[in-house]
Amino acid sequence: MKTGGQLIVDALEANGTDRIFCVPGESYLAVLDALHDSSIRTIVCRQEGGAAMMADCQGRLTGKPGICFVTRGPGATNASAGIHIAMQDSVPLILFIGQVASHAKEREAFQEVDYKRFFGDIAKWVVEIDDASRIPEFVTRAFAVATSGRPGPVVISLPEDMLTSEVEAPEALPHTPVETYPGGTELDALEMLLNGAKRPFVILGGTRWNEEAVAQMRAISETWSLPVGCSFRRQMLFDHLHANYAGDVGIGINPKLAAQIKAADVVLLIGGRMGEMPSSDYTLLKSPYPDQALVHVHADIGELGRVYRPTLAINASPAAFVEAFAKRKPAGTPSWAAETAKAHGAYLEWSTPPQTGPGAVQMGPIMNYLEKELPHDTIFANGAGNYATWVHRFHRFRRFGTQAAPTSGSMGYGTPAAVAAKALYPDRTVIAFAGDGCFLMNGQEFATAVQYDLPIIVIVVNNGIYGTIRMHQEREYPGRVVATDLRNPDFASLARAYGGHGETVEKTADFAPAFERARASGKPAIVEIRLDPEAITPTRTMTQIRDKA
Repeated sequence: MKTGGQLIVDALEANGTDRIFCVPGESYLAVLDALHDSSIRTIVCRQEGGAAMMADCQGRLTGKPGICFVTRGPGATNASAGIHIAMQDSVPLILFIGQVASHAKEREAFQEVDYKRFFGDIAKWVVEIDDASRIPEFVTRAFAVATSGRPGPVVISLPEDMLTSEVEAPEALPHTPVETYPGGTELDALEMLLNGAKRPFVILGGTRWNEEAVAQMRAISETWSLPVGCSFRRQMLFDHLHANYAGDVGIGINPKLAAQIKAADVVLLIGGRMGEMPSSDYTLLKSPYPDQALVHVHADIGELGRVYRPTLAINASPAAFVEAFAKRKPAGTPSWAAETAKAHGAYLEWSTPPQTGPGAVQMGPIMNYLEKELPHDTIFANGAGNYATWVHRFHRFRRFGTQAAPTSGSMGYGTPAAVAAKALYPDRTVIAFAGDGCFLMNGQEFATAVQYDLPIIVIVVNNGIYGTIRMHQEREYPGRVVATDLRNPDFASLARAYGGHGETVEKTADFAPAFERARASGKPAIVEIRLDPEAITPTRTMTQIRDKA
């Protein structure tokens, strides 16, 4: 006989869970009690949104479900931000929510929410336990659902009495991973398409990649001389200094790259959905009928033909597809090798940051310094805002597992993601980039980094405004500023108040010594860069945007 709380923890252990992220609540005290005697590491967070984003980052970097526990009502609604990220980003995550006791349901009891309705559109599966003896079944199924096909979040609601009840239940067994492999007929058809192509292009995206698959994709690109681009915030899928890399297919795409994709006769899309952002509002690939011959490789059959009608649909995970296609060879020397080299040259030019701009701090030299000083396995985490352009456009990702950023464009992600990444890889450098507005959405998770001795470095690009919104506001309604100014704390002092290390950068030359002091401190650190709001993008000032409007 075991309590429901013990069965939950047993099932997590059986499925290989090594840590969970949580904000404690009285609604799942029985689970917390069971965790006391478990080898699972429990990381307590400061807000449920941050906890869910940490679980997302764990799932994003490992391919295994990140686990998050929150309490009912306000706890669950706070966590929904992380669930939305995991859904749009195809990241495996399991959220456990304490729920009101069974006898109080449907009475609008204290903090009661109908989670099937609340999370129905932003989770792959939502279930509420109504029989404690079925807990092992449901938890194992949750792991299977979260990782199969197109990965995503699962929500499990836990009525309080289900966790305290003592029941007999079968021993939990681990879920069986499901891999989807391409057929020989589809590979033959792809080989024929590529052998007949004149201007092919490859776009990598989505999840269910691993380090071996990335290496195999690199070998495929070399064998076939293929130009390769990475979808929005999936840049860690290909070495940016490889001769076949053509650039990121995302927001603010290189115009030369956009023209190349539009002019392609065959586009091989592996793993991605090619949504609104990477498709430039469905203009690079027209929906539903692309101008190019589209070969779409995806692990979830429901995504094939959903937005685009592909010339060839291959229902396979990225890892299984590249393993199979790596055995295929071109019929002769590809005719497009010169165009591939030209595309890489255009990328190198595009990704060289400008060295000047308005104000006393220039981000270009700062990015050059980071590129020179940081190891290739450094993990970059960020949320959303104009500041992120400096990472996405000018940081040259070299290795798999080095990027944690939401394709959903959610602010507040960088700091909690960095905490999770550092807990996962304590020997690697972890950098969080955040704007001033972005940081303060989940900046309290800096306290979590301090509590668990996780020396992340948060670079806060502070321009005193919600920069992206101000940019659009000045373009659409020039001179009519409202609701985009911010009054910020001294971020370096805030870091010290939390028990971390703080630095303030007011001139370009200040950054390198400030960063080195932060790194040498051995503490979680905030390096605040006070950027002139005129420097709204790497290449345009606020005045230029306003004047053009």
